[in-house]
Amino acid sequence: MIKDRKTRSDKKRDVKPTISTELKNCIYRLSYITDTPVKDVVEVICEKGIQSRKVIEYLSQYFRREYKYLNTLYMGDLGRESLQRKYQSGKNERITTRFNQATFEEIKSLSNALDVTPTKATALLLDASVRNTNILNAFVKSYLHQNVDKGRMKELKEVLHYVNKNNPYNEDISWFTLLSMILEEVKDSTTNVKEAIHSWMDKFK
Repeated sequence: MIKDRKTRSDKKRDVKPTISTELKNCIYRLSYITDTPVKDVVEVICEKGIQSRKVIEYLSQYFRREYKYLNTLYMGDLGRESLQRKYQSGKNERITTRFNQATFEEIKSLSNALDVTPTKATALLLDASVRNTNILNAFVKSYLHQNVDKGRMKELKEVLHYVNKNNPYNEDISWFTLLSMILEEVKDSTTNVKEAIHSWMDKFK
């Protein structure tokens, strides 16, 4: 008698959403500047997105069924057009990620509210999350905290504070933008992100 093998509770589910080439390039750039695998970048951003009220508020305009976020119940409207077959104009490509079971269940609930497949819901969630600068900022800041020593992290914060204090533009420079600028400036002389940050900061000593 052959017993069915139990699925591990921590086993991750593969998901391969189709997204715009522009969004894919953004994810690959984020992967490069944080030295993090693409599938992990997508996973973390989607996890942060599904916990963000701003992202859920944005997606709620497309809800065809009700969706509960914390203590808020968003009402759906079946009169709204389903986004299942809608893609962004221009070229679209597939990207691969994976979610733990708990996150996948949350995405399934979101897909039910949007009246789309979990794969499509992942694409919509990823797009909405990347457009939220707070989420990108949190992602890059978390990476820096893990990979830069406390002294340099403090100096980086002071640099960011100075740049924003003296910024003639309306929008603040984010951690994502700052790290991109650092890598662009020292890209030919270093082999990894940590080295790039150290090299860039050493120039100010």
